[in-house]
Amino acid sequence: MNVALKEKIGYGFGDMASSMFWKIFGMYLLFFYTKVFGISPAAAGTMFMLVRIFDAVNDPLMGIIADRTHTRWGKYRPYLLWFAIPFALVGITTFYTPHLDETGRLIYAYITYTLMMVVYTTVNVPYASLLGVMSANPKQRNTLSSYRMFFAFIGSFITFMLLQPLVDFFAAVFDSDANLMETMDATSISRSPTGWVLAVAVIGVICAGLFFLCFKLTRERVKPVDEEKNKNTSVKEDIKNLFRNTPWWILMVSGIGALLFNAIRDGVALFYFADYIQVNYKMPYSGWTMATVYLLIGQAANMIGVALAAPLSNRFGKKQTYMVALSLAAGFSAVFFILTPDDILWILLLQILVSVCAGYVLPLLWSMYADIVDHQELKTNRRATGLIFSSSSMSQKIGSAVGVALTGWLLAAFGYYQDAAVQTGSAILGVRLMMSWLPAASCVLAIVAMIFYPLSEKKVKKITAELEKRRMAK
Repeated sequence: MNVALKEKIGYGFGDMASSMFWKIFGMYLLFFYTKVFGISPAAAGTMFMLVRIFDAVNDPLMGIIADRTHTRWGKYRPYLLWFAIPFALVGITTFYTPHLDETGRLIYAYITYTLMMVVYTTVNVPYASLLGVMSANPKQRNTLSSYRMFFAFIGSFITFMLLQPLVDFFAAVFDSDANLMETMDATSISRSPTGWVLAVAVIGVICAGLFFLCFKLTRERVKPVDEEKNKNTSVKEDIKNLFRNTPWWILMVSGIGALLFNAIRDGVALFYFADYIQVNYKMPYSGWTMATVYLLIGQAANMIGVALAAPLSNRFGKKQTYMVALSLAAGFSAVFFILTPDDILWILLLQILVSVCAGYVLPLLWSMYADIVDHQELKTNRRATGLIFSSSSMSQKIGSAVGVALTGWLLAAFGYYQDAAVQTGSAILGVRLMMSWLPAASCVLAIVAMIFYPLSEKKVKKITAELEKRRMAK
């Protein structure tokens, strides 16, 4: 059951599209809402928490729906076709700034951000579930997961490469507000509402095209051992089986910790450079600020980590290498606390080291969820691929929700004010903690949970062999 290179690339295109918007949400949306849209960090943080927890609860529902979808294209692929264009359109609407008072803008933000998360779930949960039905071979799934994450980081890299120059470009062409033009300095991205919505529109068109390609190039192959049982199993039974799945609970907790690490660091990065580092720099021709250079370096290093994930985990095991990578990420992240604005080379070097480790962790998470699908099918004869993969998406969103909400709340708690030209010492301390010790602590949570994960490489091989034996007997 070999998967051709073209199909691996096609599968990667799906997360390339998702990641382009997800990174905008994680890295730029809090900055946009506070500096451009005009709501407070605390209000934005509360909104992120409420909307993403609501959306995370929707993930299992979407997984249940996808598991029960039957079309000539399969269960999961059709959603890439059906929702590619809505994904782009709702994303653009989210970054539109209406002419309303602060209360009206906050209501608008709640509505559009909620819609964006619902559409994101409708595409991303079925897309993630594809990994469980493209191949039954655990090592091939490691490879597919690595392709997925490699292209995801390419998508993030493209976003970081294009978004800030596009915002600045469209602001210069279409926005004549002199006060806004003054914000286009060498330390930060423009605060022009027109620049932001048009830049996101360009990214949205690219995303829709990538989803179409992912649909066209991928195939669903793995069928349940017991087709009849899979057709007749109730939702209640699926959920009951999931709640009895011990490895699932452990991986959920560990995944939330790992994703919380990324969410906190991502959410505060622009504030870290705009208010603490304040390097007066824009790269010739590209117009990239030092913050953009930092983000681009991180994405390039993420791709190195992803490339290492499959060969190293196939040799040493997923669990062991996952824990080593998280330990290193925590240590490198903690060092950020002692760095000063003059240590820009150290900041960039540590960003590379942290990002290699983070890039290594994410494909292993998705691959382990595929192992959990097999583990549950062996015990119950029910292959609930969509439901189990939706839980991975749910952990991603909970981790991101808590991370981004904490960023907004902590900024407010430390006395950060979005319109202040110079932040207080307390606010700067908060920003530094959110780049160092707080994400390191979330890594520790992920490591402690993974200690109890029971699916060793040897056990996964036995599960795969037994399921294949049952399929051959049918």
